[in-house]
Amino acid sequence: MRICILGAGALGSAIGGTLAEAGHEVTLVNRNRGHVDAICRHGLVLRSDGHDRVVHLAAVTETAGMAPVDLVVVLVKSPDTEAAVAAARSIVGPDTLVISLQNGVGQEELLASILGRRHVLGGRTYAGGVMLGPGHVLCGVTGKETIIGEMDGVVTPRAAALARTLTESGLETHVSAEIRAVIWDKLLVNVATGALAAVTGLTYGQLYQLPEIEETAVAAVAEAMAVAQAAGIRLATSDPHAPWKKASSGLPPEFKTSMLQSLEKGRRTEIDFINGAVVREGRRMGVPTPVNATLVALVKGVETKTGISAQAVAA
Repeated sequence: MRICILGAGALGSAIGGTLAEAGHEVTLVNRNRGHVDAICRHGLVLRSDGHDRVVHLAAVTETAGMAPVDLVVVLVKSPDTEAAVAAARSIVGPDTLVISLQNGVGQEELLASILGRRHVLGGRTYAGGVMLGPGHVLCGVTGKETIIGEMDGVVTPRAAALARTLTESGLETHVSAEIRAVIWDKLLVNVATGALAAVTGLTYGQLYQLPEIEETAVAAVAEAMAVAQAAGIRLATSDPHAPWKKASSGLPPEFKTSMLQSLEKGRRTEIDFINGAVVREGRRMGVPTPVNATLVALVKGVETKTGISAQAVAA
């Protein structure tokens, strides 16, 4: 397949590198010139199980001039989705599939409004990645599930074929007839660790040593589960401890959440699309969400202190 990873940061590079190793024609798109240049000169270096390997694939800073591809995987930060996808319209041909593996909720509707609903599949992944340096990524793909599906719940041949291809290429993928529930299931995992890691600056190895952190994480997840239940979303679990445990499963102690990585790079986080989404939906459904509201306030406070919020407003 001809595949474009739109927003090839740590996770996108890990996924794109894995698919390229399997023989697909992959192009990574990242605005970071240093990351792109390193890949073009030396290849993408993926680290897993303590060992580095080099994968050679294309990397660019924009999609201008690219021909249409078979699959676009959207992994830009949620606040950048509309601008990034609108700029990449030229690579979406008549039969191109576009799938969001982003954090949070609402991206699929946005993609459909820009590109047309027939192009869009829903999806979420539990794979992970950490940027170790330009062109160098810690890869957490092995054994981590990716789930895709049509937004109307129909299990189509195209979704099944894509899942088979991705699985055979090293990205374990399954099709779900309830992708909206899958999206909320993944949201629970992000709710469990994202904001707490961002506020504390802790890696997973440090985060999971503190019982006070676990207690707060489980409380935030319980709120999100109550909101989902009120909205009629059928979740995979009724145990708020399960997303907390799943968040770290198979990932190394040095792993950092994407929200923490964003803060360390001086970039705006996805807090409004994760814990903030729980708060907004909770208000709509009449379900109180004080823990999530507090986490949103804390992360926004960190953004303001570091000048990130001011930069976002100026932009």
